[in-house]
Amino acid sequence: MAYTETQLAAMVRGDSVHRGVYTDPAIFDLEMQRIYGRAWVYVGHESQVPRTGDYHTTRLGDQDVLMVRAADGRVHVLYNRCPHKGAKVVADGEGCAGKFFRCPYHAWTFKLDGSHLGVPLKQGLEGTSYDPADPSFSMRRLPRVESYRGFVFASQSAQGQGLEEFLGGVRSSIDNLCDRSPVGEVEVAGGVFRVMQRSNWKVFYENLHDTMHARVTHESSYAAARDEARELGEMPLELHIMDGNGEPYEFWEKLELRAYANGHGYMEGIFNPGAAERDPVSRAHFETLAAAYGETRAREILGMNRHNTVIYGSGSPHTVFQQFRVIRPIAVDRTMIEIQTFRCKGAPDGVFRRAMLYANVINSPSSNVMPDDIELYSRCQEGNATRGGDWVSMHRYHGSDRSDADGMVSLNGTSELPMRNQFHAWKTYMEAGAAPTGAAAATGDRACC
Repeated sequence: MAYTETQLAAMVRGDSVHRGVYTDPAIFDLEMQRIYGRAWVYVGHESQVPRTGDYHTTRLGDQDVLMVRAADGRVHVLYNRCPHKGAKVVADGEGCAGKFFRCPYHAWTFKLDGSHLGVPLKQGLEGTSYDPADPSFSMRRLPRVESYRGFVFASQSAQGQGLEEFLGGVRSSIDNLCDRSPVGEVEVAGGVFRVMQRSNWKVFYENLHDTMHARVTHESSYAAARDEARELGEMPLELHIMDGNGEPYEFWEKLELRAYANGHGYMEGIFNPGAAERDPVSRAHFETLAAAYGETRAREILGMNRHNTVIYGSGSPHTVFQQFRVIRPIAVDRTMIEIQTFRCKGAPDGVFRRAMLYANVINSPSSNVMPDDIELYSRCQEGNATRGGDWVSMHRYHGSDRSDADGMVSLNGTSELPMRNQFHAWKTYMEAGAAPTGAAAATGDRACC
């Protein structure tokens, strides 16, 4: 069905949302236009395209795009489409195009920035409107591309906030992730996990800061971890990070939740991988950072303990264990999650090994933890498709959260403030209509780096 602005606005109340925002394909189509057609969305990290000609394919909303390193060292983001017959120019994945792109269908070629290079048997186009200088004969670039500390974002809209303004308070999470390197740089390493979930993309964002579900949904995994620890007579890290979900409600109530503009926010960390004075990996990490930044700054860096940060429309960086869970909508009831793990350049090898351990134990397809969430996401999708009720509750501590100069802060760590904040952003995007494009969107005149 076609929705009016009034109908879209009515789907979001202060304390609840209509189930149709998760189940209606027409809503999903509008989201791809009005949210993913406008917002800054994480495309990938510069380290994924280290050399000239290297490319990395992904999706931005419902659009297939590729990130490429051009001859001048800059990173561009292009729609993965040949202007001749519309074929995908490169297959999904990563690779090196060499000095130019060549469409595998009819051998049209393009420079690494997407601009038209040539066609075979060019004389057959003489006397037609074919013009190699016309942007319509090039691979189209996204209108805006910017990099923040190596994290590449793109927007399909030619107008809007700059990237740093859009990120707002969650820039500090990206900063902290990078600052955990003594040289201030990270790189994607160790491979990437991908998990297809049978649920709407917004459910994952809500769950990232849902402190009420952990001890219920993950009971089997933390109970198993505690049983194993009793047999071992100790609680090693791989069990400790599962055990954390079993903390009593009193623990979760004390955590801080922060909400920023544009649907972003973060949740305070639920555990520390080890204090410098007792954990060898943390101690070695601290010493490396202290040598680079001084002891005071090193303590500040390692002292920022955030569990999940939400960059709405992109996913969730985890600073302590150096990962980024990238959230890609596929359909109204399908979401692809890509887990990228980062190496902190110059940090002790143990820091990266610990990050890989966390990714495998918590987020891999064979994890003891992630399947719990995936099962419940699917049940939410199935339940909301029934006629059992029209509204989804977000009442916990509604009206009690406090404002400050940066945004909103929870009164209680079990507040549903993050969910309400995300839907405030959702409503703002959806009421704004189609994203502006203009001439820049047609020509693609910007790149990053």
